[in-house]
Amino acid sequence: MSIAMEMHDDFYRNLREKLKEWARSKEGKAYKYTEYIVVIPDLMYLLCKLIMDKEVEVGAKAKLGIALAYIVSPFDFLPEGFIGPVGFSDDVAVAAYVLNSIINTTDPVVVRGHWVGDEDILALVKRIIKSVDDMIGKGLFEKIKKMFDNEK
Repeated sequence: MSIAMEMHDDFYRNLREKLKEWARSKEGKAYKYTEYIVVIPDLMYLLCKLIMDKEVEVGAKAKLGIALAYIVSPFDFLPEGFIGPVGFSDDVAVAAYVLNSIINTTDPVVVRGHWVGDEDILALVKRIIKSVDDMIGKGLFEKIKKMFDNEK
């Protein structure tokens, strides 16, 4: 395994474990959308895999890249560095919004083939999209959608 792959694997595992630990905490148990926060490592993994998949069109890969850049950036709408794991809420919304558009243009078998989470990814994305206005606020979600709709 290459050094880059080991670093990626360590980041993924560490983030996943930290979020699971937070989910078991008093704060995590109290947050209504914890179930979505704990899947952000799996969503990031999926975005990375789809970027590298030859079945995904170039325009979709651009959206995936922008979504990943947003998610890893410490300067986003809800910075987790300042507000903790709840700050992943906007990242979950970004991932779900982009994945929803990709699911509409890419064979679902391709998307499901890269998914490492427990729940069906298509159902999960739909549930997140239904909850996102409440989770992060309609105004913020509108800003996120505009970021990606301007990329068309």
